[in-house]
Amino acid sequence: MNDAAANLPPGAELLGREWLGLDEGGRALIRFQAQPAFTNRHGTIQGGFLAAMLDSATGMYALAALSPDLTVVTKSLNTRFLKPATVGPITAQVRVIERTERDMIVQAELIDTEGRIVADATARLRILARDRVMQPRR
Repeated sequence: MNDAAANLPPGAELLGREWLGLDEGGRALIRFQAQPAFTNRHGTIQGGFLAAMLDSATGMYALAALSPDLTVVTKSLNTRFLKPATVGPITAQVRVIERTERDMIVQAELIDTEGRIVADATARLRILARDRVMQPRR
């Protein structure tokens, strides 16, 4: 694992992102902490926060699979909201579906404490040289 887990960006910190490791099937396990501030008028987690968790999880696992000189940016995130999610821990199970030299497809599911899949997504990511992306804009 490169610095994807060690250097927590502010958005990931807000989501309470925590790398748990790999399961026996080779999927990454990443936990998030859904806060009361993330709820909508129904008292469940607003879909935008679930999408942010899915984007964070797919990107983090992609970074873990790459060498430190590479990074990824999300080209698309196809998201489905399947069940209401509640405040508390939500675990992402993530796997790489396909990888070429330039692109990666990663799938993730968000699972609540009851074992229900509350949302899932397929991310299409572009692989780039880290120094190309991390240069300050002028």
